[in-house]
Amino acid sequence: MDNLIVTVTCDSTMAYPSNPHNPTPKGYEEVAREYRRSIDAGASICHLHGPYTIDKEIQADGTKLSDLDIPGWVKLATDITDHADAIIQYGIANGRFPQRVELVQTHKPDMISTCFNAHDECFDYEPGCKPVELYGLHDRVELEKYCRLSRELDVTLECECFHYGGVWNAQRFVQQGLLTTPVWITFFLGWRGGCYTPPTLKAMQYMHDHLPEGFIYNTSCMDPQQQWRVLTMAIMLGGHVRVGMEDNPFLAPGQYASSNAQLVEKIVRIAREVGRETATPAEARRIISPHRN
Repeated sequence: MDNLIVTVTCDSTMAYPSNPHNPTPKGYEEVAREYRRSIDAGASICHLHGPYTIDKEIQADGTKLSDLDIPGWVKLATDITDHADAIIQYGIANGRFPQRVELVQTHKPDMISTCFNAHDECFDYEPGCKPVELYGLHDRVELEKYCRLSRELDVTLECECFHYGGVWNAQRFVQQGLLTTPVWITFFLGWRGGCYTPPTLKAMQYMHDHLPEGFIYNTSCMDPQQQWRVLTMAIMLGGHVRVGMEDNPFLAPGQYASSNAQLVEKIVRIAREVGRETATPAEARRIISPHRN
């Protein structure tokens, strides 16, 4: 079993806007510091959300997407990697495709997140707060463009799979020779919206049992009641994990973490207690992209 790769995603106000320790409202410098602290705590992958804005209304084409501040993304990535080695993974998979191409061409990351199923999210986790809605089609025409872009620039795709249809899409591109194994996918459990998969141990086991050959999985669980149980199961099954204040800002139900590093420290401790060490960024690169070594 490979060492555990820990991804951290530090900066989001959409899921739990009442979180008093969320770095995003405190400004750019605090977000950058949170990523650096999380690397020091044991994270290998930084799933970045640079500055962006979301469409206020659903557009004429039925989408509700994000616009990216590209210089801000480049500065954030650089300020992290100047501090320590880390795998930079550009997030915001619901960003507009031309902007994301420009971002990757401007400052090539190790990885870029790509939603491999239709994007239908409803950030509705706190009673009384207006939900944030996101919609994007991500059809196979667009996904093929992402596959070709990743091959051209030698950037690894993170294939985000909110349900098993995302895995099917990734398999199709492998069969067409457009996606190279090992394929790095992330299962998203408990993320609300039309792509919802329940945050249960049975759902985790189902995803694991149906993993295609040549695929490696990461796991995100947005549910304070179930997250640590689901992620512990993923660790024991040989998968990898993602933590951070976007996914779940709670150390335990009702108990906010004071930092993202605390969340990383907890999952590292859980992994060691069940007999699995965590991967350094260099080890993570060898697992995710062995063809580069």
